[in-house]
Amino acid sequence: MERREFFGQCGAALAGVALADLLGSKASAGVALHYPPKAKQVLNIVCPGGASHMDLWEHKPALEKNHGKDPPGEAGFSSFQGKNGPLMRSPWPFKPAGKSGKMLSTLLPQMARHVDDIAFIHSMTSKSNTHGPGNIFMKTCFVREGCPSAGAWASYALGSLNKNLPTYVAITDVRGEPPNGKANWSNGFLPAQHQGVEIAAHLPPRNLQRPAGVDEQTDRDVRAFLDAANRRHAEEHPGEDELRARIASHELAARLQLTAPEVADLSKEPAAVHARYGTGDANPLKAAYAKNCLLARRLIERGVRYVDLYCASRASAIDGLLNWDAHRTLKADYERHAPVFDGPTAALLDDLKQLGLLNDVLVLWATEFGRMPTRQAETQGRDHNPDGFTVWMMGAGVKAGVSYGATDEVGRRAAVDVTSPYDFYATVLQLLGLDHEKVTFYHNGANRRLTDVHGKVLGKVLA
Repeated sequence: MERREFFGQCGAALAGVALADLLGSKASAGVALHYPPKAKQVLNIVCPGGASHMDLWEHKPALEKNHGKDPPGEAGFSSFQGKNGPLMRSPWPFKPAGKSGKMLSTLLPQMARHVDDIAFIHSMTSKSNTHGPGNIFMKTCFVREGCPSAGAWASYALGSLNKNLPTYVAITDVRGEPPNGKANWSNGFLPAQHQGVEIAAHLPPRNLQRPAGVDEQTDRDVRAFLDAANRRHAEEHPGEDELRARIASHELAARLQLTAPEVADLSKEPAAVHARYGTGDANPLKAAYAKNCLLARRLIERGVRYVDLYCASRASAIDGLLNWDAHRTLKADYERHAPVFDGPTAALLDDLKQLGLLNDVLVLWATEFGRMPTRQAETQGRDHNPDGFTVWMMGAGVKAGVSYGATDEVGRRAAVDVTSPYDFYATVLQLLGLDHEKVTFYHNGANRRLTDVHGKVLGKVLA
């Protein structure tokens, strides 16, 4: 190492130490743990579009039996897009999977091998039947934008496990951002450094590269000067959180120049791993999602605290390839889209389990609402249904191979152990060692929290 390089690196390191001291607990953790944590990290797999519970996760024999009949007491019920027709059975048979014999749709043959590790929650409800507000509600527990997402709360409460990578990352789908976009991983009223950082395998980190004509030493010298100026300014303006957040983001960006390219370099993975995930699949949507699954595993391995992984994006018919929002042609749409999700997700869960990461990682799967058990009038699809649907969790601290709650016999409404996102995230926070009633932030005259004034821990899904 050249003498100049040695002192340059020392200067950068000391600047980082000073920055950490400057940011104090805001950069590390906002609250003390309330319980011994069962999980240290969270991977939240999100399927926007309203994935159909009775076509994927929850078997409804009565729906098969009463196919073509009017729904009990709700003939012609008008939902999101209008009038509904008769009951419509799932186009795919359900078969027992795993040692538990959990009935699962044959549309998900690869995910079937994981049912014994999953705690299914079949009685989720939402306050919205519209994609944007529904997604926001499932991520923040508020229907309107402006509140922090669960990942931002985890960042605020627990801080970072890897100072060279973001605490909270959102991996978006190749088709674009989910409904309401960046509000899904917003910091809301929390300090700005807790906002999720959007990345994806198909998005090159162009903004992390040095400008052309600027050599490495000049870059380091400029950063060292900027660090000194920022620290001096911060000392003169104590309590200015926005400044602290900007300093933290600039410092993180500098560290990302070294770390992000390595994390995102999927070529370092063996060919057998790429084959298992399907990164070279002929279907470009599946190949892109598979790369994002592999990226998610690499981020989790390197200590990113909270990762959102999106499979599908806005409800749109781009090139005839729909997401989970199958209003008109359910069978054709899901037979195109389910294979995009099934194999890569199962491979990701395989890796997390085989690498021992599930000892510390809590895996969540969610969508914003379910679908109606009826067919939409004059179609072969299903309309939105916020009154009952499925989410699930697995991994650190979760009771494996159980099903909690249920919708009614045809899947129309949550009927047994009715639950909500408040309860879901009360449970997530407890697994992270946090009491959801005590993780608060003073804003606009009140101590705000992720679960608002609601929420109960779902003890039956805890190991």
